Amino acid sequence: MQHLAWRAGFGETLPVISDWERRRRKEIVNKVLIGPKRAELESIDVINATDLPDYRRSKNMTDEQRKTVNEMNTQGIKDLNVAWMNMMQKSDHPLREKMSLFWHGHFACRTQNVLFNQQLISEIRNNALGNFGDLLTAVSKSPAMLQFLNNQQNRKQHPNENFAREVMELFTMGRGHYAETDIKEAARAFTGWGFDEDGQFVFREKQHDDGIKNILGKSGNYNGDDVLKILLEQRQTATFITTKIFRYFIDDTPDDTLIQSLSEKFYHSGYDIKTLMREIFMADWFYDSKYIGNRIKSPVELLVGIRRTVPMAFEQEEVTLVFQRILGQMLFYPPNVAGWPGGRNWIDSSSLMFRLRVPQVILYSQVLNIRPKELTPEMGDGGNYKMTLQINDFLKRQFAKKVNARINWDPYVQGYSDVPRENLADAIAGVLLQQPGNVKKTLLEKYADTSSREGYIKTVTIDVMSTPEYQLC
Repeated sequence: MQHLAWRAGFGETLPVISDWERRRRKEIVNKVLIGPKRAELESIDVINATDLPDYRRSKNMTDEQRKTVNEMNTQGIKDLNVAWMNMMQKSDHPLREKMSLFWHGHFACRTQNVLFNQQLISEIRNNALGNFGDLLTAVSKSPAMLQFLNNQQNRKQHPNENFAREVMELFTMGRGHYAETDIKEAARAFTGWGFDEDGQFVFREKQHDDGIKNILGKSGNYNGDDVLKILLEQRQTATFITTKIFRYFIDDTPDDTLIQSLSEKFYHSGYDIKTLMREIFMADWFYDSKYIGNRIKSPVELLVGIRRTVPMAFEQEEVTLVFQRILGQMLFYPPNVAGWPGGRNWIDSSSLMFRLRVPQVILYSQVLNIRPKELTPEMGDGGNYKMTLQINDFLKRQFAKKVNARINWDPYVQGYSDVPRENLADAIAGVLLQQPGNVKKTLLEKYADTSSREGYIKTVTIDVMSTPEYQLC
């Protein structure tokens, strides 16, 4: 069941299960899928609308006023990033957070407005294990996405196709399953969708094209909601989403037979995400050796996994943004509208070497001497280069600074209290690695601190985390 623990969370372990019968597996899977009710879901908001100056709505701000708003938004986004990372680390329902991370990449969006970011991530977390149709609608009507994909400018006199194109290509069916005429007609249906100065969705009827549209073989006086319903009626949407989840949780190379079976059940469930995940976690093939320890952890998974295994707090929590940027996955800053490509794209010659050093840099509080790449403004940044420059300036200032982390080793060390000294190395590798046999005990012993049991456990743990095998799940 440890394979399930890694795939359903960020690396924390489940109790050792010796009974692999289907009944016991079902109990564990159901436990993993249980999460807080929507009303009980802990918020990660870091700012209220009332905290921002009233002149944020004005198009005629002075340079000083604009600077104040930019600084508040920049700091707010950094705070939001830190708050979500802490939530992933401490959550009793890691699968919900991991699914939210998946959807954060699927619905890639980049906005410099902290309130819009808050609203979007809130909708994603609320619906992460719910109904995909509800999630799609909530995201599509969020001010962050409407701004990012330029639908605020989509009017019947001058239709803007960007939003309609990405809804089809990236959010539902995938490229090659629609025609350009479908995009043009859908764009007409989305005319009038926008948001007001308070960041609330509005439908501006006077800007809406109320003529007949022909979309994916259907004809009618459609609006944006109708388009989303039509897209959900397409079985290709279920196939596209299932394939992305398969790549994210199981393997970079999709199995067409498994995808077809899973997507059929997903479609007939009415796009119930929890049903799809239960089908995956309950399947015998999910525990096949070819799917164990074959997927490269994303940077956020790697960082959160280390912190869930060994509880800690940074003297300056914002340092996690620097780790994210160096490793190539900075929350709320996807590289483009398609999100992070994932898989083997996480690894290159420079990032792999730093990945192997991350546990030592954190757990030994070493100097962070890698310069993160600068962020570049993308579509949807509104031409506001100053805010991106502020983030870049912060990242630069962290270079050559010592990473001061307060490590709470006690609960981790106590977890091995019943393990005999001669079995400690194997036990630690067995907990931290999906395929522990690939790391030799003799090598771990060679560099271990043997002066005390506690020192031995700490050093072996850090050495195991510094192996290439720890990069896999």
